[in-house]
Amino acid sequence: MRIDILTLFPEMFESVINSSIFGRAVKSGIFEIHLHNIRDYTLDKHKHTDDYPFGGGAGMVMTPQPLFDCFDAVIGDADPKPKCIYMSPQGKTLTHDKAAELSACDRLVILCGHYEGVDQRVLDTYIDEEISIGDYVLTGGELPAMVMMDCLSRFVPGVLGKSESAQDESFSNGLLEYPQYTRPADFRGQKVPEVLLSGNHAKIDEWRTEMSIKKTLEVRPELVEKLGI
Repeated sequence: MRIDILTLFPEMFESVINSSIFGRAVKSGIFEIHLHNIRDYTLDKHKHTDDYPFGGGAGMVMTPQPLFDCFDAVIGDADPKPKCIYMSPQGKTLTHDKAAELSACDRLVILCGHYEGVDQRVLDTYIDEEISIGDYVLTGGELPAMVMMDCLSRFVPGVLGKSESAQDESFSNGLLEYPQYTRPADFRGQKVPEVLLSGNHAKIDEWRTEMSIKKTLEVRPELVEKLGI
């Protein structure tokens, strides 16, 4: 999978794309990451990429010229056109299912906005979908882009150590994940539930389902209602 990132701060991505599971996926060739500095495309002699909004208002807006030229250079005459995403608090919320859907794309182009947003003409011309990571506003789209990349990477074959890892976790079945334990079985008087030591996989699966429902009822009851449990 190839991911092109359009940003004013490409250095913010270095640690993410070179570390941990995602970094190993890049080194092994599963991901091909290209960082594009929007400022390199501006024709402004002072390298400005923003201006005051028409109609007044607080803050600045990213100007169309450098973004149009950056998109044109990155996309070129690619056929088919890669899916272009704008990280925006106004977008659809990133979910488990959306991440799985995006993981099937051969190529993504991600625009990271800044200031008060991006000139609408850029979005109308190039963007296929706006995605948000939550109902709050950050100073830029870089952190949301990293979150989305990390999330979708778990669905790409070869990224995780075990293929079932992405299937057996929170939200994969609409519920939150059950509690996890590892050795030792007794640590400072706190013991692992006996059922997990029993070797009875049917009982273990039953316990995990019960714990998932219990956890979801406590923390996210709306998910249980949605499933009709």
